[in-house]
Amino acid sequence: MIPALLFLALAADYPQATISNGAVTAKIMLPDAEKGSYRGTRFDWSGIISSLTYKDHEYFGQWYPKHDPKIHDAITGPVEEFLSNDAGLGYAEAKPGEVFIRIGVGAVRKPDEKAYRRFETYEIVDPGDRTLHHGKDWIEFGHKIYAAGYGYEYRKRIRLERSGFTIEHVLKNTGTKTIDTVVYNHNFFVIDNEVVGPDMAIRFAWTPIPDKPFQNGGEILGQEVRYTKELKAGETVSADLSGFGAYDVRIENRKALAGVRITGDQPLSKLYFWSIRTVACPEPYVHLVIAPISTIKWQIRYVVYTIKGD
Repeated sequence: MIPALLFLALAADYPQATISNGAVTAKIMLPDAEKGSYRGTRFDWSGIISSLTYKDHEYFGQWYPKHDPKIHDAITGPVEEFLSNDAGLGYAEAKPGEVFIRIGVGAVRKPDEKAYRRFETYEIVDPGDRTLHHGKDWIEFGHKIYAAGYGYEYRKRIRLERSGFTIEHVLKNTGTKTIDTVVYNHNFFVIDNEVVGPDMAIRFAWTPIPDKPFQNGGEILGQEVRYTKELKAGETVSADLSGFGAYDVRIENRKALAGVRITGDQPLSKLYFWSIRTVACPEPYVHLVIAPISTIKWQIRYVVYTIKGD
């Protein structure tokens, strides 16, 4: 029997789960190689939040124009991508026709190509083995796979808190080769479906230094990214940001009177910032090196809050 506060359903024919602690309610899309809402090979399939509500505010939603499970970024919520030398794990070693690993996805086939195509959806040869466990206010995804000398057991738990949630990760290396990877969270927050413009501010705990001048009305004001105008369709404000210190950033929309603070327990190795009309995304990277038979744990905490009006 499925608990009343966590039920499995089909949203647009895609399996999902809902968890709640009374104050925070989250809808989470479930990994499924046949029916899942996301079957691309860029992002980890686990922990995709399609909706999170708190005090009558919505923090996630569809920011892209068309949904197709095989499109690399047709995905919502705080989603993560793992990269090794800007490619998949074992990509450089694999010959055409052999497999490499996309952590959180499975083993995929390397075609005859000149270079890794990050936004391509590769053929999945082995999706690995997955588990799912849950309570009324938490859900945990498990994934394990072994291919070409690389192997892991991976657990990701989303745990709701009084005003937000925490993502807890555990990655154990079960292969014979070291896992050397960076992982970042794209943080596709869409607060109350408001567009990106002067009402939005992205605030860091340090002074960001862009590697190139912002365009389309984006600017750095002290420790914030701000906008002088509402972004139009097709306009982008993006840059690599240096000068970083703590893994600590806020996204606020002063029209919606809501925001989120994101903190992590690992040092940053990089921070990329990307925004379009429908979403503004700070992307914090952390570097992980896991020797065989070793395990690493890390977590990201999200505190959602409301803002007092003028």
